[in-house]
Amino acid sequence: MQETRLDIARIRAARQVIDPIFLDTPLYRCEALEPGLGCKVSIKLETANPVRSFKARGTEVVASRLAASGSRAVVCASAGNLGQALAWSGRGRGLDVTVVASRSAPAVKLDRIRALDASLELVDGDFDVARERAAAIARGRGIRLVEDSLDIETCEGAATIGLELLHAVPSFESTPSFESVPSRESGPPFDTVLIALGGGALATGVGHVMKAAAPHVEVICVQPLGAPAMTHSWRLRRVVCTDSTDTITDGVAARRPIPAVLNDLLLVADDAVLVQETSIIAGMRMLLDDAGLVVEPSAALGIAAILEDRDRFAGRHVVTIVCGSNVDVDAYRSLFRTT
Repeated sequence: MQETRLDIARIRAARQVIDPIFLDTPLYRCEALEPGLGCKVSIKLETANPVRSFKARGTEVVASRLAASGSRAVVCASAGNLGQALAWSGRGRGLDVTVVASRSAPAVKLDRIRALDASLELVDGDFDVARERAAAIARGRGIRLVEDSLDIETCEGAATIGLELLHAVPSFESTPSFESVPSRESGPPFDTVLIALGGGALATGVGHVMKAAAPHVEVICVQPLGAPAMTHSWRLRRVVCTDSTDTITDGVAARRPIPAVLNDLLLVADDAVLVQETSIIAGMRMLLDDAGLVVEPSAALGIAAILEDRDRFAGRHVVTIVCGSNVDVDAYRSLFRTT
């Protein structure tokens, strides 16, 4: 029987090394969204922190272990959010951080990486080209290469979101204890979790916790139609690569799924769906108008999934993880002008 790489004990331990500023993020029912979606909707908000995304949960674990081992330098490829997170986590622990990114990545993300004192190298091409260059730098300098989703710390750091979801009660007001997982009777009041799917760290991490302690909660991964590699891989149960991507959701636009990550995803995802760009933009607009949240496209994937299949979610209580809010203001505004 296939085994996962993730471990609940390590996920609990991860909470001890993650800066508290990234933990216990808001979880609340957003009734204003519900008339337009036809179901109960709760938001797990991962944007109210110094890097405006969930990624630092994983980089905090990576950086703490590197610092403890005496390492002084690290490199990663990033579409923007991982680079910011690693720069933030590394700076606080005295690490020399190098980030490789596509020249076409959002300028706001690149500027923030620089502001956090990381060295930034830009490449012509997409994220997968940046990943190849980061690997070459790691080999040449003999330093640690952080690969999002492949490195288990990134998955288990993200999985701490799942622990927080598990300890939710109907009022969402109790003080959680993370020494044990709740029973089904005392567990979360929702029945579905919608998770943005890119490389897979968030989906495998949160999904693992859900299936370990609340298997009745349906885990649905959501990916843009223009970057479908991981979804196609999940459906066919083998790695499927694509030649290119065509989506506004730069944070999840990878072409080459990692086999080990796909194996983990196959164990925890109940479904993987693809959504259209127009639905993603509509979801971003709903989150702005009805929830007062400015989010990047990947953070609206869950809302997009509901918009495209209201009948499926009717009568359910759905949690969607709002995973990032690093937006280029001009590009953000232009999306709404063209719809």
